[in-house]
This record gives sequence, structure tokens and C-alpha cells, in this order.
Amino acid sequence: MKKWDKRNAGSRYSHVSQYSVVGALYSRMAWAGPCCSMEKTMQPLKRPKTIHIHLLCVALALLLFLASPATSCKEEEKASLLGFLDGLSQNSRLTTSWQNDTNCCLWEGIICNINGAVMDISLASIGLEGHISPSLGNLTSLLRLNLSSNSLSGGLPPELLLSSSITVLDVSFNKLNGEFHELQSTPESGMKVINISSNLFTGYFPSTTLGGMKNLAALNMSNNSFTGELPSMLCVEKPFFMVLDLSYNQFHGRIPTELGNCSGLRVLKVGHNQLNGTLPAELFNVTSLEHLSFPNNHLQGTLDNVGKLSNLVILDLGWNGLNGKIPNSIGQLKRLEELHLDNNNMSGELPSALSNCSNLTTIILKDNNFQGELKRVNFSTLSNLRFLDCRSNKFTGTIPESLYSCSNLIALRLSFNSLHGQFSSGINNLSSLRFLGLSHNNFTNITSALQILSKSRTLALLLIGGNFKHETMPDYDTFYGFENLQGLAINECSLYGHLPNWLAKLKNLRGLLLDNNKLSGPIPTWINILNLLFYLDISNNNLTGDIPTELMEMATLKSAHSDPIILKFPIYLKPFLQYRTTSGFPKMLNLGNNEFTGVIPPQIGQLQALLTLNLSFNNFRGEIPQSIGNLTNLQVLDLSYNNLTGTIPSSLERLHFLSKFNISSNDLEGPVPTGGQFSTFPDSSFFGNPKLCSPTLMHHCNSAEAASVSIISTEQYIDKVILAVAFGMFFGVGVLYDQMVLSRYIYFGLGYMN
Repeated sequence: MKKWDKRNAGSRYSHVSQYSVVGALYSRMAWAGPCCSMEKTMQPLKRPKTIHIHLLCVALALLLFLASPATSCKEEEKASLLGFLDGLSQNSRLTTSWQNDTNCCLWEGIICNINGAVMDISLASIGLEGHISPSLGNLTSLLRLNLSSNSLSGGLPPELLLSSSITVLDVSFNKLNGEFHELQSTPESGMKVINISSNLFTGYFPSTTLGGMKNLAALNMSNNSFTGELPSMLCVEKPFFMVLDLSYNQFHGRIPTELGNCSGLRVLKVGHNQLNGTLPAELFNVTSLEHLSFPNNHLQGTLDNVGKLSNLVILDLGWNGLNGKIPNSIGQLKRLEELHLDNNNMSGELPSALSNCSNLTTIILKDNNFQGELKRVNFSTLSNLRFLDCRSNKFTGTIPESLYSCSNLIALRLSFNSLHGQFSSGINNLSSLRFLGLSHNNFTNITSALQILSKSRTLALLLIGGNFKHETMPDYDTFYGFENLQGLAINECSLYGHLPNWLAKLKNLRGLLLDNNKLSGPIPTWINILNLLFYLDISNNNLTGDIPTELMEMATLKSAHSDPIILKFPIYLKPFLQYRTTSGFPKMLNLGNNEFTGVIPPQIGQLQALLTLNLSFNNFRGEIPQSIGNLTNLQVLDLSYNNLTGTIPSSLERLHFLSKFNISSNDLEGPVPTGGQFSTFPDSSFFGNPKLCSPTLMHHCNSAEAASVSIISTEQYIDKVILAVAFGMFFGVGVLYDQMVLSRYIYFGLGYMN
């Protein structure tokens, strides 16, 4: 099952649409036969003739549809279907539809021809469990078999691969397993589309099995555990071969030069494997290629020949070891829509010829060594551009004004470069912009920047930290804007000033990061006005005063049973995630490394949705509140480097999901609890409290201290027994104990928060 956890659903489902298109093509051809073929060849003719041909196709399809239910299926056909039913689990819904005493042509998912022979089985996404019976191979008129998106297990019967009648075989998104044995298919095979993606198959590529499939047009074996080298003779005597997807497997070795013989290939996807070497020059001779995808391998070399692939629509070579420049010949790819070259070792300036690719919607160049000024590219010609990610390069200069003409731009990330200057009001021309990441550059004038950006009505996530060094956080007398802003990061700027009052007007704010500045003053009492705020990081500042009780009234942190807040942002994330996915962030309060004083308010126990609580490196005094034991979802609790006294509350043993715990450098005393998660924490979690005792600390507990622990535990047990009896008396159902589920993660697509 690890293969299902390893890859995200977005990448797997991208295969479905691609192959459904090919499958639909052959499905339509098989249904309509020469009629629809005639229509394609007759398209240039006058409209009246085309209309007649349309009517003829519709009439033929209607006759076939009406004929099928009236046709009684053959007994041998019914027997084969019942053999398949026998291999399924008894709770299959087919058991109510597929009855032995009924016409099998009327069964769910079955279509027969006029002779009563089964020609189509379509049972996708109906929750089937069990095995696929070889008896389906006895259906000699079967053209299409679709068992995708179920929970079928076991092997794939070779009778299906060797069938002389099946043209479309789709068993994707199941739990099928085992190896493919080398079977010799016959030249009579009619197979055109094979989709076995997203299963648990292992072993080597069954090249001989595919050898006789002369009509094969599409093969999808992605998201399995196939091993070995890529097949070199896959395209031999396959004039119709168009689509090959071997991504998300364990193939290794070099890309075979023989792939250059696949003259009709349109889609080649072999990403997320272990391939090495270079892209062979022969591959660039396949000028029919529209989708070339080899991300997440170990490829090297340059892209000098890419201009030959004039039909390319998608080029994805991210997460490899490619070097060199983007060649000027990239401008010859007039159809190019997506360019993914992220996480390589590429360098040089962007070619001005990139401006010629007017159909580009996505440019992902992050984590390379590109340099120079972005204004070399005339973005005004790229009116279709929606996603531009140049994070972590060496770009200099200012943001080019031509970029502001890309009115369809949804996501722009230029973080971690050496850009400078002030923000231009032209940025408000990006009327579709939802995500803007400009952090860690050398931009100046935060007062003007926020005034300009606040006018955006679409902006949902704004990351501008690491700029505006040593400026003052503005606090405007009047402030309007940021109506839809959900995430704001102005961190790591060394800003002076206070927490500004204009933040209280951001009613849709979910995440706020102001950490690593030099802000001072108290936490304002308006904090609870931000009803949707669930992620607050104001650590590493100079904030003072007590924790206001208003902070304990944050609605999204009080309700442990509330629905997760979903924030979907179009950001290119880590290698195992795909574009336009989200990343999980916890509900968090981080007030660490400030100058807060007073006691930790007992009302903190109300924030039962919290997963992370950090109050470290402050001046809190008094005891650790027993109420923290109510935060049963808590994963991280850090109270270190304060002036806390008293004992460790026994209620903390109820924090069953706690994985990180630190109370070091306080003045706590007494025995360290031994129940719950406490046995898993290292001694460093308790250092700097000389009055604490435990068998592993320098101070061992004496008999009196140990006895006190026993008394406390006994008293707790008695309380639980009394509570159980009370529940039994009043409700008659005994003790009810519901444990909170850890997976209360909230999706907050900040990538690396930059």
C-alpha cells in the first residue's frame, strides 16, 4: 500500500483525462464504424451533406441502442460474466443486478451487439472488490473493458492482454499486483489502449507481451513499481503508437535512443523514476511530440536541440541535473503552453526569444542559477500567462513593467532573488492575481508597498518578508483594501513599530506571520475580531505585556470539531507534490522569544483546536495551567526558558498526540509524569529545572516524591470510576470515551512560506 501513500492524487488523476480522450476516440470509431470516419473525411464538403452524415450516424447509433436491450444474451456469454461475478466479494452491488434468470444484456454495465454477444463492459467506480476472473477472456466479441477506480486485487489475467477482440482495456486505480509474465501476443491482437496505471504491479516491463500488438496507440503503466530499463523496441511495427506513460515507477538506466523511432508519438511521460544520462539527440527528431515529461530523474545535459520539437505543448524536465542556458531556439515552440525547468543547475540569462511563445500559460524556473534582468523577456506578448515562478535564482534589477500587462496572471513568485526598487502601481493591473510571493529581495518603502497592494481585490496570499530592512511598520489612520486576503507574511524584515491596527480590518485573514522583526508593545485586544485566524506567528520580536484574554477567544482555535479550513493557492511546492496543490499547516500560536510577562491564562484550555503552542523564551511566571490538558489535539508544546514554578500538571498526560515537549530552563519541581507520551520525551525536555526528579534525570525521586505520584494516580483513577458509575446510572451506556483524531491539519498553501 505504500505506493498509494507515496504519490498525490493530483498527479495520478492527470493520467485519466489523457487516456479517456484516446479511449473515447477509439470508442467512437468502434461504435460508429465507417460512418464517423466518413464524416471526418467529408468535413470540407458543403454543410447539407455534413448534416445528412450527422443524421445517419445518429440514426445508426440509435438503432444499435434500441436493438441491444431486445437482444437476448448467449448462454456462454452469461456464464463468463457469472464467472467474473464469482470472483468478486459478496457485498458487490452487481449481485442484485446480475441475476442468472435474467437477460445479461440488461445487466448493469453490459452492452451487447445485435447477436447477443457482450461487446462493452463498463463498471468503473462502483466499489468492486475481489479478483478479476480469467473467464472474461472467453468473451470473444468484447471490445471495451473498463474496471477502473475500484478496489480489485490479485493479478491481471493474461487472457485479457492476449484477447484478439479487446481494443480498450482500462483497469487503472485498483489494487492489482504481481508481475507480468513474458507472454507472446499474436499479430491478430486488436488492442489499441491499455491503461493499468495506479496499481501495485512489480517486476520488469513486459516487452514481448506488447510486441505483437501492432495496433497499440496508448499505453499507461504509470504509478506502479515496475523496474528495469526502459524498453528500446516499443515502437517497432506500431504505426499508430501515440501515447506512452511510464511515470512514477522504478525504471533506471539511460533513455534508449530507439525512442527516436516513435515517429508518431505525441505524449511521452517518464517522470519520477531513476533514469540517468542525457536526453538522446534522437529523441528530438520525434517532431510529433506534444507532451514531453521527464521530471524527478537524474538526467543531465543541455536543451540545445529543443527547438526541433515545434509541436510541443508541455515540456516538463524539472528536478533533474540539467545545465546550460535556455536556448534561443525555445522561441520556435509556438504552441508551447507549459515550461517546467525547476530545480536543475541551469544558468545564464533568459532568452528574449521566450517572448515568442505567446501561448505560454505556465513558466516554472525556480531553484536554478538563472541571472540577469527579467526585462529581457517582453511579457506583454505573453497575454495567456497564468503562473510564473522564478523563486531562488540570481535575477537582478527591477520587476519589468511589461509583466503587469499579463492580466490573466494568477500566481507570481519571485522570492529569493536580488531584485530591488519600490513596488509599482502597475501591479494592480494584474486583475486575476491571487498569490504574490516577493519575499527575500531588496525591495524598499513598505508604506507605499502596502498602500499599492491593498487595492488588489483578488489577492488571497501575500508573502513579502525579508524586504524593507529596518523600516517602520506603517499604521495608517484610514485603511481600506485586502478584502480577500487570507494569508499575510511580513516576516524577517527587522521592522520597528507596533502590531498595526489596520490588521483588524482584514476579516478574511487566516494566517499571519510577523515573526523575526523588532515590533514592540502589547498584543492588541482586537485580535479576536479576526474570526478566521488560525495560524499566528509573532515570535522573535520585542512584544511586551500579559497575554490578553481576547487571544483566548479566537473562534477557529476554540472549536476542535470545526471543519478544516481549506486554502487552495496555486503554488509550486516540494518535489513530491504537484503544481496547484496545497500543503498542510497546523492551527498554531507562536509567541516565542518576546518579552511577555504575567501568568499563562487558564483560559488557554479553551483553544482545543490548537496543534502547536509555543510560549518559549519569555518571562511568564506562576504554574503551568491544568487546563492545558484540555488541548487534546496538541502536537507541539514549548514552554521553555520562562520563570514557571510548581509541578508538571498530571493533566498533561492526556495529551496523547504530543510529539514535541519542552519545559527546560524554568523553576519547576517534583516528579516528572511517567504516563502517556512522557516516556517518549528526551531528558533535554526537562533540563534546567534542578528541582525536577525522575529515574533518568540527575535528581532521582525519593520515596516520598514517588509516593505522591502514586497517590495522585490513585485519586485520578477513583475519580474516573465515580464518573463512569454516574454515566452508567443516568444514561445506561457505560463509559463514553472519544479520542480526538490527530489529522486535524489545515491546508494552508504557503509552500516554504515564501
